[in-house]
Amino acid sequence: MPTERELMLAGKLYDSNDTELVQMRLKAKQLTWRYNGTQPEQSEERDELLNLMIDCPTNDAYIEPPMRADYGSNLHVGRRFYANYDCIFLDIAPIIIGDNVMLGPRVSLYTAGHPIVASVRNEYLEYGHPITIGNDVWIGGNTVICLGITIGSNVVIGAGSIVTKDVPDNVVVAGNPARVIRPITDNDEAYWKAEQRAYLRRT
Repeated sequence: MPTERELMLAGKLYDSNDTELVQMRLKAKQLTWRYNGTQPEQSEERDELLNLMIDCPTNDAYIEPPMRADYGSNLHVGRRFYANYDCIFLDIAPIIIGDNVMLGPRVSLYTAGHPIVASVRNEYLEYGHPITIGNDVWIGGNTVICLGITIGSNVVIGAGSIVTKDVPDNVVVAGNPARVIRPITDNDEAYWKAEQRAYLRRT
């Protein structure tokens, strides 16, 4: 018979009051409380705490405090991950993030879901679906990514967006609900490379 944790990770209904899960959430709260309470100059201590909380094989993730996570252990990030202030990771289900991803302040990734029927919801039964984000993605501040969403690579999401549908590669999306505004093209590449060259010339 599967455990409540196994049911949770499989995307099935599970009991959120399960003892193992309560203890895991308590551990995450303790670690995030310590992380958020560090002094600005305590970068090494923050690195150590973050490596206890999340899965980052390259050990180079950077999350500005304060941050919040339900479990932390279900947050998997690639190289050079950066999250600005006040980000929230409801990692009931896995959150899988690629390389070179930047989150603006107060970005929220919500894998958690609750039954529409109140009589079931009121019994503390929940479910979760994963969020997957590709490489080279920039998500603007105050954006919400809903459960079960896949975001492609080379994507920009405008500030304040609510993402309720999958996002393809190489686009700018924005709005509530978020929609594709335009593709990211070779013209964008040429423009920003020229701006970069101009910047480098001044140094």
